[in-house]
Amino acid sequence: MRLSLPLLATLLFAAPPVFAQEKAEDPVIAEVNGVAIRESDLDAAYAELPEQYRQLPKEALLVPLRERLIDDELLRAEAERRKLDQDERVAREIARARARVMRAALLEQVIEEASTDERLRAVYEEMKAQPDFAVEEARISHILLDSEADARAVIEELDAGADFAALAKERSTGPSGPQGGDLGYLRKEALVPEFAEVAFALEPGTYTKDPVQTRFGWHVIRLEDKRRTVPSFEEVENRIREQVAREAITAYLDEARAKAEIVRDESFAPAPPASEPGGN
Repeated sequence: MRLSLPLLATLLFAAPPVFAQEKAEDPVIAEVNGVAIRESDLDAAYAELPEQYRQLPKEALLVPLRERLIDDELLRAEAERRKLDQDERVAREIARARARVMRAALLEQVIEEASTDERLRAVYEEMKAQPDFAVEEARISHILLDSEADARAVIEELDAGADFAALAKERSTGPSGPQGGDLGYLRKEALVPEFAEVAFALEPGTYTKDPVQTRFGWHVIRLEDKRRTVPSFEEVENRIREQVAREAITAYLDEARAKAEIVRDESFAPAPPASEPGGN
């Protein structure tokens, strides 16, 4: 059995519970009727915030988060006093929450056990053996100008034999002008699309015969060189870890399903009706 990527993504990344990291020192930041609220509790609450809140400086959220944790403890204690955990509906939700935490803890352990340095490096070597793993880089120079007319005037000077680097130093309004317009080696994805498409289509040693417009202005582009480079382990480590995690979870569930006795009610989700001949 192979899990689909969307399902694996759900298992791995869909709002798993946040486990508080163990700390050598975990100071108490508040007490509510003798119950300690620790810094690790605050860290976990911060990690659970929506992304837009986590864009704010963490220091700006410390006090509001601490007060929220105090409120949470007051509510929890009152729910316990009222024995709400004995309510059938609440008990089911508690069981679901416990199951979710246990699943996440198991997946975390399965992934950690699989993600040995030896395995990660082996996957990297496998990637390096693929013909499409190396990426194309281009060393590009450009002259940035304020208008199309200025750019065409520069192209006319280049056609007449002017030196590209000298013109860049004299005319370019971009920050690379003092370096003769040299941007160094870049990958296509590092550039705005309209610039990248033209630059990577040039032959080394040639320049654009028509100006290229981007949101930055008008460019005259020269391609100095092209090369293919192999990304370092560090550059692709996240991709490798995700691949190893997917493989580890798939293998674990394949084995677990093989050992389990699973009975399905086939009437639960009947197959969709077959399309009529010639139908869409």
